[in-house]
Amino acid sequence: MASLAWLLIPLLAAIGAGLWGSWAGRNRKTAGDGIELEGYARFRAAMERSEAVMVRPGGGEKSHSDAV
Repeated sequence: MASLAWLLIPLLAAIGAGLWGSWAGRNRKTAGDGIELEGYARFRAAMERSEAVMVRPGGGEKSHSDAV
């Protein structure tokens, strides 16, 4: 009887793996690329603003050693 109890462990693991696999492979509603593209546009705008701040009033840009 104890050996039958030990056989339940792999059986339950296989059932759990099957349930997880069906859950992981489900069709999800996707929001599309619009949200990601808007976020990327905001990121680019922020990077352009930070580059404008890096320019010194004298016209020269900071070197990488100055950006500590």
